Amino acid sequence: MINKHMQTYLERIREELISRLGEFGQFCPVSLAESYELCDCSVTDSLEFAAEFRGHYYKMSSEEKLNKFLENPELYVTPLAPHPLPPADRIPKRLTLSELKSRFPKCAELQGYCPVTYQDGKQRYEALIPGNINYAVEYRDRIYICESKEKLDKFLRFPLKYWDQKLPHKLPPLKEPINLTSLPLPGYLEQGTASSLIKAMNAAGCLKPKFPFLSVQRSALLYIAFHLKAFNPKGSEYTRKKYKKKMEQFMERCELITYLGDKMTRQYKEPQFRAIDFDHKLQTFLSLKNIDPLSG
Repeated sequence: MINKHMQTYLERIREELISRLGEFGQFCPVSLAESYELCDCSVTDSLEFAAEFRGHYYKMSSEEKLNKFLENPELYVTPLAPHPLPPADRIPKRLTLSELKSRFPKCAELQGYCPVTYQDGKQRYEALIPGNINYAVEYRDRIYICESKEKLDKFLRFPLKYWDQKLPHKLPPLKEPINLTSLPLPGYLEQGTASSLIKAMNAAGCLKPKFPFLSVQRSALLYIAFHLKAFNPKGSEYTRKKYKKKMEQFMERCELITYLGDKMTRQYKEPQFRAIDFDHKLQTFLSLKNIDPLSG
């Protein structure tokens, strides 16, 4: 009940704060005044850096900004504030994928290259990096695609720095995806299976599997095959579990040789003097003589 009352109290405080926000809304007036930075404080519900002045609430982006505001609040609000909050159509807005699709057929500015990377890279050819549609932003009725969340945040804070740019006449060639099956065999193996194959071969080299009645070479090849199936990132969860179980069974049978080699003596031992599971493992070993590990 106490928690419920506290939650209700906090919600009412937030509602009151929103209804009495000053002329900068959820944006930090100190950041706007000092560097014309649009620092949106609505991303957090915390009131830790909020202050009341002349009957209005103002939210700051940090403790440092809050202290500056408390020292000289008149410098950061109307009429002494150096910069007013831009109108709504001059404030950048992040777009979700569905919102971006709804803007069709409108095209992205700069042909989809990241405006932040290009500007920060001094507009060099090397700084022309395609954006990621997960980091789209709308500003002045135009759409921009940023390379990463970090670059998107910079655009949201400093849109005037990044919005009005022109592309050079020479642009990087379009990167078209290459079909792996069109590559020669060495290239296909390098691009498609190299990492998985190296891991499987490394595991085989460490474990040195030897299946009863099979050669070392065939034992190693079978282990690598099981490993590739068990850890195939493109395989289904069911298939991976199935082959992990097969691989574990394969290794258990390989370990029979080591076990029997350690426990078996040159002289005959009566059953009561043998290890408890010796006879069972010996029978299992002998039963594998005509067994195909792939069907076992």
